[in-house]
Amino acid sequence: MHHVDVDKFRIAYRRMGQGPPLVLLHGGLSDSREWRRQLEALSGDYEIVAWDAPGCGGSSDPPETLALQGYADALAGLVDALGLGRAHVAGLSFGAGLALELYRRHRPIVRSLVLASAYAGWAGSLPTDVVEQRLRDVRRQADLPPDEVVAEWLPTLFGSSVAEDVVDEVATIMRDFHPAGMRAMARAFADADLRDVLPQIDVPTLLLYGREDERAPRDVALELHASIPTSRLVWLEDVGHQCNMEAPERFTAELREFLSGA
Repeated sequence: MHHVDVDKFRIAYRRMGQGPPLVLLHGGLSDSREWRRQLEALSGDYEIVAWDAPGCGGSSDPPETLALQGYADALAGLVDALGLGRAHVAGLSFGAGLALELYRRHRPIVRSLVLASAYAGWAGSLPTDVVEQRLRDVRRQADLPPDEVVAEWLPTLFGSSVAEDVVDEVATIMRDFHPAGMRAMARAFADADLRDVLPQIDVPTLLLYGREDERAPRDVALELHASIPTSRLVWLEDVGHQCNMEAPERFTAELREFLSGA
């Protein structure tokens, strides 16, 4: 694990491999550890940087008013500090929304996009009552003991045939959540509506969704696919929201094939 100071934040990140740069952005209640299998599988062909977003993993906590734009600017600062230049950018869930905001604010950085279990922000993809309920839930959960938070989240993340060791690994990562980071990330994503940027995307874009995803369901995926002119949509059968960990071989194979032509 490495660290670098970017603006007001101490950012932690993992860096492996050689080749074209690939930046990996984790989802909520997570950190760069969720990309372990992709780091191992792809580092022979790519220089991979997987960050811990502010308020996650080994990074410092943000103010709870940090908007998605602030996360994107911090990410752009990391890319610049590491001298990555123009990079492939892959994100899951919150990380996918962050990738879209990065494209909006720092377009020259982005060579291609991989958006997994993605939303156009919660405000951009979900009904208002659902967004409000998710935000209330997170604010309540942020004050609970870690095991209680994990117990509430785990049933929403996987398909029906997930392996027990995957569930255990995700639970281990989730138990290390930062309450301040959890609240900030939820508020930022609840406020985010990225629908306007979707038709502007002109870089190769891969959409990856688990067929059994209940957090970012089918209609969310179809709307993003219809709105992004350069997108290709791939469904991973028998898989839920945490598709990079639940089906790592299939996920990584799709990622590798896409990157080879992007």
